[in-house]
Amino acid sequence: MALLTGIDLHKAYGPEVIFSRVSLSVPHRARVAIVGPNGIGKTTLLKVLSGQEAPTSGTVHLARSARLGYLPQEVGRLGGRSLWEECLEALSELRSQEARLAELAEELGQRPDDQELLDRYGRLQHLFEVAGGYTYESRVKQVLTGLGFSPVDYEMPLDHLSGGQRTRAWLARLLLAAPDLLILDEPTNHLDVQAVEWLESYLKDWDGAVLMVSHDRYFIDQVANHIYEMTLNGFETYRGNYTHYLQQREERWEERRQYYASELARMQKELDYIRRNISGQRVQMAKGKLSRLSRDILAVEQLGFEGVRGKKWGEMGVDGKTFRVEEAAQRLSALHVPDNQLKELKLRIKPRHRSGNIVLRAEDLTIGYPDKPLFHLDEMELRRQECVALIGPNGSGKTTFLRTLLRQNPPLAGDLQTGASLKIGYFAQAHEGLNPNLNLIEEIDRVGTGMLEREIRGYLGRFLFTGEDHYKPVGVLSGGERGRLALAKLALLDANFLLLDEPTNHLDIPGQEVLQQVLTDFDGTILMVSHDRYLIDALATQIWEIDPARQEIEIFKGSYKQYKGAQESQPAEKAAKPVETAQPAHTTTQEKSAAPALSKNERQRIESRISRLEERIISLEDQLDALTRQLQNPPSDADQIQQMGEDFAYLEAELQQALAEWEKEHAKIGEGQRS
Repeated sequence: MALLTGIDLHKAYGPEVIFSRVSLSVPHRARVAIVGPNGIGKTTLLKVLSGQEAPTSGTVHLARSARLGYLPQEVGRLGGRSLWEECLEALSELRSQEARLAELAEELGQRPDDQELLDRYGRLQHLFEVAGGYTYESRVKQVLTGLGFSPVDYEMPLDHLSGGQRTRAWLARLLLAAPDLLILDEPTNHLDVQAVEWLESYLKDWDGAVLMVSHDRYFIDQVANHIYEMTLNGFETYRGNYTHYLQQREERWEERRQYYASELARMQKELDYIRRNISGQRVQMAKGKLSRLSRDILAVEQLGFEGVRGKKWGEMGVDGKTFRVEEAAQRLSALHVPDNQLKELKLRIKPRHRSGNIVLRAEDLTIGYPDKPLFHLDEMELRRQECVALIGPNGSGKTTFLRTLLRQNPPLAGDLQTGASLKIGYFAQAHEGLNPNLNLIEEIDRVGTGMLEREIRGYLGRFLFTGEDHYKPVGVLSGGERGRLALAKLALLDANFLLLDEPTNHLDIPGQEVLQQVLTDFDGTILMVSHDRYLIDALATQIWEIDPARQEIEIFKGSYKQYKGAQESQPAEKAAKPVETAQPAHTTTQEKSAAPALSKNERQRIESRISRLEERIISLEDQLDALTRQLQNPPSDADQIQQMGEDFAYLEAELQQALAEWEKEHAKIGEGQRS
């Protein structure tokens, strides 16, 4: 049985519908990420599922005795306790056992020969030990350290914490409480990269289930094994992580486009037959076809192509009506193939002129302020069409370095040279270049392109600004809207060298995807500061990491994935000196001789087993797909819904087991090949 089930959920505030017809199920140990554009209702859905708000209609069912923990985007006041005391509150049952053990120990001191008392103490001590009673303080320290707190923060009153610190404190308490289901709304918002990576590792080993909303695509990729997508057209489910979701979504959209087009072609063919024969010898057949065509058109008009797909007429609940031939033709021409893709940014950044091959060169460079040097760089060269990701802890000097390149902050020492024919485009993290007192049209006009007002309005439409938005003061825009306006200005600069400071901040996932594709196609050079590891992994050809402890930049030539691999495989070398090139991981003698070579017969048996497992996996996936579609349009019988939820959980467990066995068999072949 699923831990959490939502059936036909609908939420509205007065006349404003936030979402409708949402059905979902969260199986045991599932890692579910809900994705979709800003404003689609993801946060509201989490509030409904966690019991913070009631649905306008529909039902939410939490499995009996299951415990649920909810992390909102922003946590309010938590009371007067210290951070340490708040975390211990999550372990109140364990601490009660500890206190009871202390009482029993005191009684035993007075009655050492009481066998019944001794047995009771032994039973409780065993339960306490199994539950982690002797290590809970270490667990608290591990979680707090992982989430970025230092020991000096432990006794800090919660009232003195910032909003971001309060959110991290509540997340720590939730992790220590270990509920059966964690519901997390943007859990990475107030975490640095190191803390996010720690949380990823922690959630991978989590014994319960996780349901989350996040804009961090890399985090979703590392943690999620199910993706639930909210769109204006409905709610869809995908299996796998974020990368798998992108592949499956495109395949699903393409299959649907082909289906819709074939259905339109079929109905057009029927209409052509009707027109040719409605007044001829085959009039009765033509009338019958007209009746069926009218019925098909009505069903698509009311339910959509996907709503009628695979259904019999009696299941649709659509009243039949026969049109006249011309009315059928008009209605058929009004049907169109649905566009599954949401409105997206129409962003294009193209340099007007080519820069020189050498874009930046520096020697013996010191960055910072007269009273606070931040880091030193011995030597650096950046060439045309490379993309550098500048990473490091908050406050280490990343933005200061960008301002130094812009000549806003002079270097403290050393030589910094820029290449020939450079035109720099700068995207500021806080969008300082925007004038809050101007409206959007006036702000775009400041770029000096000479566009007319109607041309500016059309251009703003490409960045999802419509109608009266054009006359809003910049100062009232949301963070996401300011980010889109800053990108609109950047695209008009015709720059060939982009300096980007957190360019995906405040962008929803569809916006991040568009920006990533635009930067992939950019025919120039990029130096970016970003916490978006998915963007870095897709674009970067070099990683420059600021080490504040050593006050140095380490330059790694390679992708983010290669950089992470080098970090994991060569920690000693990395600690000793800056990493300059990606080196392959060394294989130890023990690793080389870890497994004997497979015989021909053994390999054939394993391959046969893999083939059977793959057939089993495909069958289970097909059954889950069919059940998912049924849950999206559930029956009215509550017992039947309950049975469907149990069937879903059983099939999901079977699928996970089959996948684990498949991976295990493949690993045997891999070990045999390495031997």
